[in-house]
Amino acid sequence: MSSMQFGLMIRGQFPQEDDMTKRFEECMEMVRHADKLGFSCITKGSHYAGYPLQDIQQLPFLARAMVEGPNLRLNAGIVLLSLHKPMDIAEQLASIDVMSGGRLIFGAALGYREVEFKAFGSTQKERVQRFEENLVAIKRLWTENNVNMVGSHFELMDASTSIKPVQKPNPPIWIGANADPAIRRAAKVGDCWYVNPHNRIDTIIEQTETYKRALDECNKPFPEEFPIRREIFVAKTREEALRLCAPYLATKYKVYHEWGQDKAMPEGDNDLSLEFDELARDRFLIGSPDEVAEQVIHLHRETGVNHIIGSMQWPGMDHRITMDSMQMLSEEVFPRVRQGV
Repeated sequence: MSSMQFGLMIRGQFPQEDDMTKRFEECMEMVRHADKLGFSCITKGSHYAGYPLQDIQQLPFLARAMVEGPNLRLNAGIVLLSLHKPMDIAEQLASIDVMSGGRLIFGAALGYREVEFKAFGSTQKERVQRFEENLVAIKRLWTENNVNMVGSHFELMDASTSIKPVQKPNPPIWIGANADPAIRRAAKVGDCWYVNPHNRIDTIIEQTETYKRALDECNKPFPEEFPIRREIFVAKTREEALRLCAPYLATKYKVYHEWGQDKAMPEGDNDLSLEFDELARDRFLIGSPDEVAEQVIHLHRETGVNHIIGSMQWPGMDHRITMDSMQMLSEEVFPRVRQGV
């Protein structure tokens, strides 16, 4: 998988007063547009209790997107795995893999919000154990019949899933991680580390070394597909790009800060309350087609990432602005990057 792929992240998060029926239609228009423009996948994240934002749930969203974008892979990126029971997630995801003819990517991470843990009858303290047990259980349910396994919050007793995924032995498992211990865990239990959108690129470059060392310790090769999520926005000039996206992107990061996302980030790069210019520096891929292409090529050369999952839609932003940015990214950035890498 040498050439660079570009996926589209649709957060689907909107202000409280928005008409979600209308917003959902716009999201589906983005899926069709991405399919036509040669994007690689549609990514949908997952949060619960997202007030003050409204949000459509991940798996129903992907089930509809698979029809609207028949050429796109479907990235459940990410399932907050420690909140759930493994049998449920194994069957839901296998169903999507079967219904889409084998297009699912299973992204998984711990989660970090107290309101979510409490709502699902779990705690921050249990999250690593639950995450690890759930992942083992899901892999076994996908590849074995009659699974026997006792976890801290479930028991599988001669259990077989009603449906197995199309992709063998299982769909790709991308592990999201911000902090070093989680990156080492990703090396051990995942097919790849799914690099987060929040850390600065200099931090990512250092963390890639941590990841490589952890892979060596597990005797695993560097993954063929190495994905990263980034906020990305392209317009004719950097000034124009900032004018169009900064107010909305800043709002999103204000919410992240309020939710406590920065607490999950590494020392020295864990303040999302910075002024926008400071926040954007070395973190977001924003600018003219030349500038964004250059940033992507730099990122690829320094880390080996070869699948950029771009978010270019933020709460309150006009739908047409996103559609225009997608178009420009596809027509002007994709070819420049592919020539450059």
